[in-house]
Formats: sequence, structure tokens, C-alpha cells
Amino acid sequence: MPSQNNNPSIEHSTNGLGPWVGVWPEGDQYDPDLLRHGDSRNVIDRYRYWLMDAIVADLDQSRHPFHVAIENWQHDMNIGSIVRSANAFGADTVHIVGRKRWNKRGAMVTDRYQHVRHHPDVAHLVDFAATEELPIIAIDNVPGSVIIETFEFPARCLLLFGQEGPGLSAEALEAASAVVEISQFGSTRSINASAAAAVTMHAWVMQHVSFSQ
Repeated sequence: MPSQNNNPSIEHSTNGLGPWVGVWPEGDQYDPDLLRHGDSRNVIDRYRYWLMDAIVADLDQSRHPFHVAIENWQHDMNIGSIVRSANAFGADTVHIVGRKRWNKRGAMVTDRYQHVRHHPDVAHLVDFAATEELPIIAIDNVPGSVIIETFEFPARCLLLFGQEGPGLSAEALEAASAVVEISQFGSTRSINASAAAAVTMHAWVMQHVSFSQ
């Protein structure tokens, strides 16, 4: 498969690309409708004009071994943004705990390319994590937590995030093998939940992904 779109007749843009000009590329990954009408999706150039199933299959070859879980008791608007960050950082799976319906606005349709599972409560999530041998790492600024700057994330783990405002439930904190907080230096008590998730995922990447050239 080609590594990126190589159509010289159209300009790359975050707003999408128009119809393919010239001879169509060969490959089962390409979507004839997108080649014919253009691709306005929020995807990197590598996946322009690809079928959605082909994108998911390709991502499955390189997903990282960390999972992300989010408690969903209040229909938090941050959940969509966390799913989007999970897709960007290559998380294996996102787990929604609590309400099955979640606010997808912030996901910007990235949930189509990201594995998402639902668990009715924390107990079911804990059972899943135990079966998969994934230590649960809770992210919250509560007494006894360890600062993220000194914490060594397991390569395989489940990062658990709570709701904007109340944070993680007592049951979630009790289930965690470690509780990690992000160091802060201003007057605010906490940072936005989706921002905290992005910081945490990037911290995992910095510890476990090689950037050698």
C-alpha cells in the first residue's frame, strides 16, 4: 500500500481533497466514491480516499498496547475529545464506563476508526482488565497520588479517567493499581479532563515509543 496520497494535481489540505485527477490508483483500500467525489474526512494524507474498513485494518497493525477508559455518569462533553486523542496517540481501545450513550461531538468522527467498548459499571471494567492482565492506572489529583513526571507507565495498561468536576468515583480509585496526577503550578485546582487525558497518553508515548532515526 502506498504510504501517502501522491496525486500531484490537488493540494493537500486539512479541509479535505477534491476528486482524484488523472489515472486512479490501484488497490483494494481505495473507495471509488471518494476518488470520484473527493475526500473531506478528518484523516491524515496517508488515508485519503481509503475505505473506512481499510483504515481501521491498517491502524490495527500498529496500535499501542495501552487502553483508555472513561467514566460516563454525567454525559460529559469531554469524552468525545478524549476519544479523538486516543485515536491520535494510537490507543488500542477506548472503554466507556457507565452510560452507553456518550457525547460524540468532540470526537470529530474519529470514533469510526477507534475501537470503542462499553462497560455498564466499574466492576465490569475491572473484570475485563483482569482477564487481559492490564493494570489500571487512575489519573486524578487526590491524596496519595504519584506525580506523572516520576511515574513509570507499564507498557500494557489501562488509563482510567473520571468526569469533569467530580473526577473518578471511589470505586474506580479503589480498583486502580496506581493513582497518578499531573503536576500543576498555577491557581486552578485541576485541568480540563480531555487535556489531562492527552497529557497522560503523551507521557506514555514518551516512555514507550522509539523515535530513533
